[in-house]
Amino acid sequence: MATPQILIVEDETITRNTLKSIFQAEGYNTFEACDGNQMQQILSNKEIHLIVMDINLPGKNGLMLARELREHTKTALMFLTGRNNEVDKILGLEIGADDYITKPFNPRELAIRARNLLQRTMGDVKDEPKVDAYRFNGWTLDINQHALINPEGEVLKLPRSEFRAMMHFCQNPGKIQTREELLKKMTGRELKENDRTVDVTIRRIRKHFEDHDGTPEIISTIHGEGYRFCGTLE
Repeated sequence: MATPQILIVEDETITRNTLKSIFQAEGYNTFEACDGNQMQQILSNKEIHLIVMDINLPGKNGLMLARELREHTKTALMFLTGRNNEVDKILGLEIGADDYITKPFNPRELAIRARNLLQRTMGDVKDEPKVDAYRFNGWTLDINQHALINPEGEVLKLPRSEFRAMMHFCQNPGKIQTREELLKKMTGRELKENDRTVDVTIRRIRKHFEDHDGTPEIISTIHGEGYRFCGTLE
């Protein structure tokens, strides 16, 4: 794996320097930005593998920037912020963040979660299956585009967490997948108490199908156990 390149988007100098020290100790190349404008300048000139971003930023906040990022890039994104209410966390994940950590944080935990995320995202190409697409109930999961294509041909680009969950479901049709298994496939990290990442991701995936009339239930909830892919693969 190439040396990971991390972009820290944080307006507090002390926190930015702390994060830089943590990632440099891991052997990563680090770049710094204090707002969205500096972030875009760096992204236009450097190949970044992971963005670690605060929500409370001057100008456009992190949620707005993340929404814009997800319109044209799949770069791994981790929120690291003092905003620890459940609404902000769910919104961040719904926008397409791959992880969400609140301040104050444990440096060792941050380093491990960043490493796991990088291993998953930088290994996407070699880890993907040899098939180009999975087809079910008129829908297509396009592996190369990381997208769902509905029966009318509309292409729905998927954030990394949704894509990896759908790929895992298609590889294991009819089998119950626990939240622990899904989170490991999506992010490479272990499930912790009160972690809503899987539930938020499944809800977002279901909405793609629910918004399309005539599509049967594709992902069912198995209470007390997890989720199951019910689509009929061609």
